[in-house]
Amino acid sequence: MTRRAELAVGLEAERYELHSQVPVIFESDRRDFLKFLGAGVCIACAAPKTAALQESGRRSGSEDNLPRGIDAWLHIGDQGEITGFTGKVEVGQNIRTSLSQAVAEELCVPVESVRLVMGDTQLVPFDMGTFGSRTTPIMNLQLRRVSAAARDALIGIAAKEWNVNPEQLTAANGQIVDSKSNRSATYPELVRGKQITQLLPAEDPLIPAAQWKVAGRAVPKMDGRSFVTGTHRYPSDLRLPDMLYGKVVRPISFGATLASVDIRAAEQMPGVTVVRDGDFLAVAAPTSATAEKAAARVKAEWKTQPQISYKELFEYLKKNATAEEGRDSAYVVGDVDKAFAASDRRLTSTFNIAYIAHAPLEPRAALAQWRGDQLTVWTGTQRPFGVRSELATAFHLPEEKVRVLMPDMGSGYGGKHTGETALEAARLARAAQKPVKVVWTREEEFTWAYFRPAGVIDVASSVSLDGKIMAWEFHNYNSGGAGIRTYYDVPHQRIQFHPVNSPLRQGSYRALAATANHFAREVHMDEIAHSLQMDPLAFRLKNLDEERLRAVFEQGARQFGWDRPRAANRGFGVGGGYEKLGYMATFAEVSLKPETRELKIERVLTAFDCGAIVNPDGLRNQLIGANVMGLGGAIFEAMEFENGRILNSRFAKYRVPRFQDMPPEMEALLIDRTDQPPVGAGEAPILGIAPAIANAIFALTQMPLHTMPIGPALAAHGYHLS
Repeated sequence: MTRRAELAVGLEAERYELHSQVPVIFESDRRDFLKFLGAGVCIACAAPKTAALQESGRRSGSEDNLPRGIDAWLHIGDQGEITGFTGKVEVGQNIRTSLSQAVAEELCVPVESVRLVMGDTQLVPFDMGTFGSRTTPIMNLQLRRVSAAARDALIGIAAKEWNVNPEQLTAANGQIVDSKSNRSATYPELVRGKQITQLLPAEDPLIPAAQWKVAGRAVPKMDGRSFVTGTHRYPSDLRLPDMLYGKVVRPISFGATLASVDIRAAEQMPGVTVVRDGDFLAVAAPTSATAEKAAARVKAEWKTQPQISYKELFEYLKKNATAEEGRDSAYVVGDVDKAFAASDRRLTSTFNIAYIAHAPLEPRAALAQWRGDQLTVWTGTQRPFGVRSELATAFHLPEEKVRVLMPDMGSGYGGKHTGETALEAARLARAAQKPVKVVWTREEEFTWAYFRPAGVIDVASSVSLDGKIMAWEFHNYNSGGAGIRTYYDVPHQRIQFHPVNSPLRQGSYRALAATANHFAREVHMDEIAHSLQMDPLAFRLKNLDEERLRAVFEQGARQFGWDRPRAANRGFGVGGGYEKLGYMATFAEVSLKPETRELKIERVLTAFDCGAIVNPDGLRNQLIGANVMGLGGAIFEAMEFENGRILNSRFAKYRVPRFQDMPPEMEALLIDRTDQPPVGAGEAPILGIAPAIANAIFALTQMPLHTMPIGPALAAHGYHLS
């Protein structure tokens, strides 16, 4: 698949939350884009050109709707201020810095002079959302093109005023310089008193990565000091005058419906507003403590139905596959059945993948305010325009009457694509006629958010005795189709994703199902290599022609020391692959104390190629952070549930990685390909840690590990990870 084609594909099947309807439509209530930018240069993009560059797409299920009108991307003010506008949002991945570098690079200004307005639906162009590692390959490129057009516009202004050939003018350090006369003018001097709008050209020459001066360098995090000192205000920190605090009365289980309710005791509390709208039941009060007490005084009876438990999950998934046109079609190459019949050796494996939670540092939060029929909501979301659409639908409003703002929030990991708290706060604010803030508790976040899909994966392969894979069959039940196709060279393939009616609400999670699919594929690869008595890395390379993926395996192996002699009771493992335009290979070293059967992850290294590197420090943080997060899903994270209730809805019962779980050595090998366009790094780096650890343990114990997380399987055989 080409780079352009991959970026143009629709939403992946496992982004279930984006395919679902707005969770609640409220009863009808019966009882400013920038208005003035000031003088300066404004670079805009005509609507027909915007969609492909900005991933503007699917609204209400339609195909690639384009932005309407002309949306401003960049403004250079007559006082020297440079403001960029983007629908992308900052959730901790540091794109505020990398996108500022893109603007600064093409405008030839210090990065500190750039300010970004992000995720404000009233001020920025429409954007589908911040997910899928698309910010760098799409929005970074867009802002570079916009900034290059602004640079050319400034050169044009200077050439006209000085009556010189534009080709003799250059931009440097925030000014335009005449190479012949050494005459110069700053950007503010050139734009002062002018109102100039220029459309973005179809093509514009950009500064090559090899010549970058601002991009490609380790620029400190924009506004980093405010985060470190605690002065930054996250969505959950925001306040307005006369604001109330909201609390929702939750059903006792998933799918429960309200049978009866008595709200009289709560209504009698001073300052409390109680709302019942269908099955939506909530209160608003002057303090969060009062809201808690009021919610507790609401006496609700719920109608429930029996549901399965996590102990029956994998059997359920295999038995409840559904046929959905376009989502379960098989990818077939060659003649798989014939190849299996003629094979020298055949292996089969089944892998079970648990539901896991996003567990963001900041739970969902929203603050809503009504002014007449105008609704403004501040909320933590990766899809401000998506939340705006949900609010407009729920309250029967045109979208232009809804404004959503997204202050830089405390992480999302794909878990904040929907607007639950925004809907809840807005409904309470309408009833109370005051601003209302709703912040979920940790228990609510664990229970009522959506989960990474669970899955069952069946793998079968045939291989020749000289180590060539001849046939490959791969079936994923429920988890998803991201990363499902093998990148190894196999002449006969049958690969299929089977949707299932999930017993739990599920949706996007960092890297989607690519994590599960890479785990199953890479663990199975080691088992094939073991059956042939081949080195696992050599076996992979024997079946791999893709140049960039080979390079990350080979360079990572050299840095890791794959070929060096291994100490007694030490095992090496590797897991690699390709996803979202990024190439990665992760290596792990695990030690074993035979007398105690104690396993310890000693070292992890990830080699990563995402094209030209925009910010090395930011990329290194992404790689290490992805591996830390991936440890949880690899070793211990799993949702436990029964009869529609979550049984481990707090950190005391749901184990995420802790400091004591960190390997003594974690290394990121950054492969800077300045000959390739930069792409995202938020998702692909997490894919290798689970199979690398499982394969290292397999090398030590000869025990196949076919579950995520692997911890329970280890414990069942008397092993434990220290």
